[in-house]
Amino acid sequence: MALPDGSYERLRAADCADEVAYVRACLRLYFAGAGAAAGDVSMPGLGGANVADIARLNKVATFVLKALSRAPANERPPELFHWLDTYRRRTVSMNASCIMDSMAIHDVLRESRIDFVFLKGPFQQQLLYDDHFMKPSGDVDILVSPVGYFKARDALRSIGYEVAGKSRSVWWVRFLGEQHMTRGDGPRPSTVDLHYRLQQPGSPSPRDADGFLRRKRQVEIAGATVPFTSAADTLLLSCISVAKALFNREPCAGYVCDVRASASRLDETDQQLVLDAAVAQGLDDTLLLGVRAADVLLGGAGTLLSERATRILSRIGNEDLLNMVMAPWLSSLRWPQRRTVLWELCGRAPVRYLAEAGWAASADISRRIFERPGNR
Repeated sequence: MALPDGSYERLRAADCADEVAYVRACLRLYFAGAGAAAGDVSMPGLGGANVADIARLNKVATFVLKALSRAPANERPPELFHWLDTYRRRTVSMNASCIMDSMAIHDVLRESRIDFVFLKGPFQQQLLYDDHFMKPSGDVDILVSPVGYFKARDALRSIGYEVAGKSRSVWWVRFLGEQHMTRGDGPRPSTVDLHYRLQQPGSPSPRDADGFLRRKRQVEIAGATVPFTSAADTLLLSCISVAKALFNREPCAGYVCDVRASASRLDETDQQLVLDAAVAQGLDDTLLLGVRAADVLLGGAGTLLSERATRILSRIGNEDLLNMVMAPWLSSLRWPQRRTVLWELCGRAPVRYLAEAGWAASADISRRIFERPGNR
């Protein structure tokens, strides 16, 4: 996977184990609640720039800021705290624009009588954290059925969105099941990720993606009611995002935090219902991978899902899984083969594994052909 910038190289070259541990301690402090003491988040001798990079790449900078805000002012690293505060202000601005774009998209799709649901973004952050501005959201993600896909695309075109050149290829439309649509006029650009599928090849896909539409809930945002994924599906989608990030070897602590925030709202009966729903979707091992990652990163045990999750990818130790989540750039990290992970996520079922592996191989061939320069 292409690196987003030079941060991976800088972090790979540095011995940043202590900085990773520091960010992890801040995340645990955040989830411990407002009454928790901040005594375990001092950073004598640590590289503030490395901490900032780790927090930014994992999309957890605001979590770190809120954790450090509980510490006495004279114990907060001044430069890091200033950077985190600036990051938070930029996130507020970005997500406020995302909410405005979402409302315009909601209006045009509703007027066109298109069944859809919002995914992730500021709406999810409000539901999970009572805060629209926990993580930067540059795009609006929506899911429609395959039947309604082209009608939804036409509706978005009516308000100025056009398919981005890079997502016109067969690989995007057929294998990813999504397209980016951008609108460049006005004071700021805007992007919509229009989905009719919810997982990339290489990880198990939901058996019934339309079920996410049927189970949607209505949430009130800015005086309007908008469709969003159910509580159970929000957890499942966060786990899908973790699996996708691990497949691409990208840092994903932000998604893992979403898993914990979603799961913590479920009692044991609800957890069993979610597990049953995941089994029906063929996503039970994907669910358990996300839960195990949350337990390793944030601590936790004793719940129904946590007890079931210990078996998933059991050959990978907790320390390695933690680094896969937070610090995938580490040269010392021994990654499992992707086919090994896929085998586990398919429940070690040969027929399903062969189907998913064949789909992934076809997608890879398509990408090599259609993503070449000049074929877009």
